[in-house]
Amino acid sequence: WVRKTGDREHPIILFDYASRRRTDVARSLLGDYQGYLQTDDYIGYHRIGQQKGIVALACMAHARRKFIDAQKVSPSPKGKVSKADMAVTMIKGLYVIEAAIKDQPAEQKYQIRQEKSLPQLNKLRAWLDKALQQTLPKGKTGEALAYLDKNWDKLTVYLTDGRLHIDNNPVENAIRPFAIGRKNWLFSDSQRGAKASAMMYSLIETAKANDLEPYAYLRRVFAQLPLCETVEDIEKLLPENMKAAVI
Repeated sequence: WVRKTGDREHPIILFDYASRRRTDVARSLLGDYQGYLQTDDYIGYHRIGQQKGIVALACMAHARRKFIDAQKVSPSPKGKVSKADMAVTMIKGLYVIEAAIKDQPAEQKYQIRQEKSLPQLNKLRAWLDKALQQTLPKGKTGEALAYLDKNWDKLTVYLTDGRLHIDNNPVENAIRPFAIGRKNWLFSDSQRGAKASAMMYSLIETAKANDLEPYAYLRRVFAQLPLCETVEDIEKLLPENMKAAVI
């Protein structure tokens, strides 16, 4: 399980191990958190997203992936444009806007999204309503259209706050090194080992997110940790608290 904060100044990425993928695990990890929660469409998150104080967001990258899968299964004849092609093109337009504003302050992002992204989404919604009536629900394209329709409200929440992301790719990117590495070591020997690995991944990925070189950061942590006498001393060694420090 991976969680990432939305704080751009002091990002934190936490890996956790659990033997099962269930709603109660996600609920225990979130505790009494209230605020925005962006996830994929795993059913275990649905109840959490409905809790008081939680505003659920979906991931546009997952919606786009459904249409890309449809393209692979049923490639368009030469000179023709399929519904999957049209959806991918329109969603790409949203990502072009996001790429242009990625370094802008939240307030500026909000304004530009209202001016540019909202009309694009309205166009996509109008097209979706028509496409749903013209496409059989079975098949990859039908599934992609149904997914986009079902998650529409959560997919468009990002327009309401410039701090939000169009997708949860920042978490996906943090997971990628782990996904590549596990092909080499296959599994952890024990649950304790898995939990220890999760802690190490949390430190390394949070260090990277805060622009710290992981090896230099860990050298400093291992050198200073034995000298810590209080919880406050330990917390000073966390990556988000060392961002401005000289490693």
